[in-house]
Amino acid sequence: MQRNTGHCTNVPRNVNMESLRNGYLFPEISLRELEHIQKYPDSELIRLGIGDTTNPIPDIITSAMAEYARALSTVRGYRGYGAEQGNKELRQAIAETFYEDTGVKGGEIFVSDGAQSDISRLQLLFGSNVTMAVQNPSFPAYIDTSVIVGQAGEFQEETGKYRNIVYMNCLPENNFFPDLSTMPRTDIIFFCSPNNPTGSAASRLQLEQLVAYAKAKGSIIVYDSAYSVFITDGSPKSIFEIPGAREVAIEVSSFSKFAGFTGVRLGWTVVPKELLYSTGFPVIKDYNRLVCTSFNGASSISQAGGLACLSPEGYTALNAVVDYYKDNAKMICDALASVGLKVYGGRNAPYVWVHFPGLKSWDVFAEILEKAHVITVPGRGFGPGGEEFIRISTFGHRESIAEASRRLKSLFIHN
Repeated sequence: MQRNTGHCTNVPRNVNMESLRNGYLFPEISLRELEHIQKYPDSELIRLGIGDTTNPIPDIITSAMAEYARALSTVRGYRGYGAEQGNKELRQAIAETFYEDTGVKGGEIFVSDGAQSDISRLQLLFGSNVTMAVQNPSFPAYIDTSVIVGQAGEFQEETGKYRNIVYMNCLPENNFFPDLSTMPRTDIIFFCSPNNPTGSAASRLQLEQLVAYAKAKGSIIVYDSAYSVFITDGSPKSIFEIPGAREVAIEVSSFSKFAGFTGVRLGWTVVPKELLYSTGFPVIKDYNRLVCTSFNGASSISQAGGLACLSPEGYTALNAVVDYYKDNAKMICDALASVGLKVYGGRNAPYVWVHFPGLKSWDVFAEILEKAHVITVPGRGFGPGGEEFIRISTFGHRESIAEASRRLKSLFIHN
C-alpha cells in the first residue's frame, strides 16, 4: 500500500474507494505515454487512445457561445442561476431533434455537464442495494461508479470481475449482444449502443428483445446513446424508438462526440414519466430531486452553444464533422483488414475494435506503442471480455490518421 508523508487524521478511508482496481484506465495510459516520450523524445507520437475530438467546433456554435458570454458583461444580458434541469428552450430542442415520434417531451429531459456525470448521478439515485448488469466489455465508468457507491461487491482476482455485477458477454461470436435467456435478473441494466469500446450498434430486433426482457423481469435499462449520431446502417439511435421502452428505460446522451464538446461539457438524460419504482413512485421525481440537490445546472454558456448546435445551420455543420471522423474510421479499418486482422466497429461508431487472438491486450498495446509510436487502448481495460482486443479511436486529423494507418499496416504486415 502506498504511504504518503504528512499528517494523518482520524478519518478512515472510504472502503469502497479501496475496492477500486488500480488506477482509472485512461490515466494509466497517460503514464505509459509519458514514459514512452521520455524514452523516445524525438518520436512523433500519434494519439488514438482516449476518444477525444480533434476537429474545431464550427464557428456558428462558438460565435453563439461568445455572444452569450459577452452579454454577461451587460446589465441587460447578465444571467445568474438557471434552472437545474436546464434551459427550457434547449430541452425542447433536444426533444424535437433526437426524439421525434418517440413521445419524449422536453420536461423529461435533464440537461447536464455530460453523460459520465449523469452515470454517477444515476448510480447515486439507485443506491447500493440494487443489482446491476453491464456489457462485457464496457465503458469503465459503469463499473467504477458501482464500486464507489458500494454496490459492486468484492473483486474476484480469478475472474477479473466484481461479485455483485452481472457481466453480459457481448463478443463477436454472439454478434455483440448478450444471451438474455441465460442471464440472471438484475434491477439495473447498463447498455451502450453504439457500444464503447466495440463500436457495435444493437439492431432493432435486439433492442426489442432487451426491452421485452426488462419488462418481463421488472428491470430498468440505463441506455447510453452518446455515439448515436455515428449510426449509418439504420439501427435505432434511441431506445425510445422501441415500443414499451418508456416504461423500462432511462437514456443518457451527450454533445461531447457529436459537437466536439469534450471540453465545453454538455449532455442530457431522459427520464420518462411512465417509469415507476416497484412502489409505483415515479423515478423522474426522485431524479429531479437529486439533480436539484447536487447540481446547479449546466453552464449557461455551454447551453447557448447547445442551442446553436441544434439550429439548422449548426446541425448541418456538425454532421459534416461526424462524416469526417467516419472517413477516418474507414481508412483505419481498411488498413488493418488489408494485413489480415479481424476488425470490428468503425461503421456505426468512432472506434475500431481489433482482435489479436491468443495475445494479451496490454502486450499488444505496448508493442504498438514501442514499434509504431501510436497510442491505442488495451481492450482488457474495458473488462475481461476485452482481452485479446485493442480499441483505436478515429478522432484525429486526416494526416495523423493516414500516418497511423501506414505505421500499423507496416507493423503487422511483418508480424
